[in-house]
Amino acid sequence: MAVLSYPISGSTLKLTRVYLIILYMHTCETQRYSEKHERDPVSAIKPDHPASLRKHFSSVRRLTGTLASRLSVEDQSVQSMPDASPTKWHLAHTTWFFETFILKPFVPGYEVVDEQYDYLFNSYYNSIGEQYPRARRGMITRPGMDHILEYRHAVDDAMGDFLNASPDGLPEEISALIALGLNHEQQHQELLLTDIKHGLSVNPAFPAFEPRGSVSGWGGSELEMIGYHGGLVHVGYRGEGFCFDNELPEHKCYVYPFNLASRLVSNGEYQQFVADGGYRQPGHWLSDGWSWVQAADVSMPLYWHEIDGQLLEFTLHGLKPLKPAVPVCHVNYFEACAYASWAGKRLPTEQEWEIASRSVQLEGDFMNFDQLHPRAAKARGGLQQMFGDVWQWTQSAYNGYPGFKVAEGAVGEYNGKFMCGQQVLRGASCVTSPGHARHSYRNFFPPGAQWQFSGIRLAQDAK
Repeated sequence: MAVLSYPISGSTLKLTRVYLIILYMHTCETQRYSEKHERDPVSAIKPDHPASLRKHFSSVRRLTGTLASRLSVEDQSVQSMPDASPTKWHLAHTTWFFETFILKPFVPGYEVVDEQYDYLFNSYYNSIGEQYPRARRGMITRPGMDHILEYRHAVDDAMGDFLNASPDGLPEEISALIALGLNHEQQHQELLLTDIKHGLSVNPAFPAFEPRGSVSGWGGSELEMIGYHGGLVHVGYRGEGFCFDNELPEHKCYVYPFNLASRLVSNGEYQQFVADGGYRQPGHWLSDGWSWVQAADVSMPLYWHEIDGQLLEFTLHGLKPLKPAVPVCHVNYFEACAYASWAGKRLPTEQEWEIASRSVQLEGDFMNFDQLHPRAAKARGGLQQMFGDVWQWTQSAYNGYPGFKVAEGAVGEYNGKFMCGQQVLRGASCVTSPGHARHSYRNFFPPGAQWQFSGIRLAQDAK
């Protein structure tokens, strides 16, 4: 690879300052934006409505800029572990997606901003070309933030011209790719927050992403096991609008009668597991999980800290006292399975989770800047916390549904290539972008992943 060299002119600095000012102004409107966006989600984009595409392209790109604008340049460059990426890389990669999949193939004569970006900011699309190693993304000190912001500005302008040039609509192939790009960027908005949370957590000063927010909630509720009949049920995406290919095809499957917990497992309940020696009892752990506990020397969830006899939890709002009624968060699949075993229960299958979720509205706290942390359940009965607190581990391995086919071309690498060694999580979290949740949404991570906002919902066979 050639040495990267980026001279900075006076006009570049001026443009950068103006762009950062614009980002700051959007920051002040984040809450109003989120409320509006939740009522008009990206998942409802219709390919035959060009105005809808233009509107949502602008709002999604704006929110990413808002998130980044709350961080310093140094914050945006940090990579605290191999699984996380620097904020500046998220900004560049999501921009690269639109340049690569929309502008280059569909805009005649389009000239890329920088040919080296194909190598630096390609994530895992092997059919596009080679990629810079994920674990070393924090070493990409150049291009600097000023050039990354110029890149976003240039691609946004080009995309705006492209969308405005088609007032009567775009071919379905193109509009579907744009919708995929917007949902892809929403995924990176959540990753941006989970990654920077880990980055801030390794700082001994425990700085907050959003100092003005709080970790609050209701007093909690008693955990009930709610019964479901099961039977021959429909699973998978149904209806109009966007979905990922791994949510298809809708199909029938048989589910035996089961019980599902009315709410998520709380910090207080998980504390009992810790106090009872849960991390020292191999009988509750999967074999790989017990190996992980021993190798990592783990004794409590990620971001829990015992300081001067007080149990604290690091949050995006800084270090806070651990609240017993708030859902336990940042536990991996091994921890979730061990807790379920200790509690005499199990994790639900993703089919059980989905058919139960369809009995409640798709609502919850989605990226509320006043509380970027799970909230305790309300003091009432019924099924709660299905969306907007933590992603919920299921016992289901991440595989394709019956009849699933990997799409042709580079976009076929989006989901299908990862259907090995991953577990399905359902729901959404408190840092999921507004409008980016569905009853059929299938998130997935390796069983050892802790840094995502993941938690536990219990299930059991019906007696």
